[in-house]
Amino acid sequence: MKQIEFFMPMIPPTITAQEKKITVVNGKPKLYDPPELAAAKNKIKSNLIPFVPDQPLDGALRLVVKWCFPVTGKHYDGEYKYTKPDTDDLNKALKDIMENLGFYVNDSRVASETIEKFWAEVPGIWIHLEKI
Repeated sequence: MKQIEFFMPMIPPTITAQEKKITVVNGKPKLYDPPELAAAKNKIKSNLIPFVPDQPLDGALRLVVKWCFPVTGKHYDGEYKYTKPDTDDLNKALKDIMENLGFYVNDSRVASETIEKFWAEVPGIWIHLEKI
């Protein structure tokens, strides 16, 4: 069974793909990434590049992502983070970037998905991708 697993140490971005902006060009609405969102996507992309597989995975896939945010205030290492941003909003940009880089043929191949958020002493994003 083919699988990829890695940890990207970083302070995960908290801005999400849901925070696109709208402008009007030639009388038509157009969505665009504000500078903060573009920077967050570039940060994720640059951290993913070293882990891109030789060939994109195809078929049914399981994706497990653990978003580890820096411990603050009264929180402790390993505690689930139950505040914003939402897990589905966090993963949208990540999955799109992973598809564009060639981790899988299309994000529709992700048949099983687990997304978790934690407070962590070592912040970052842990990813496990496997054929099922």
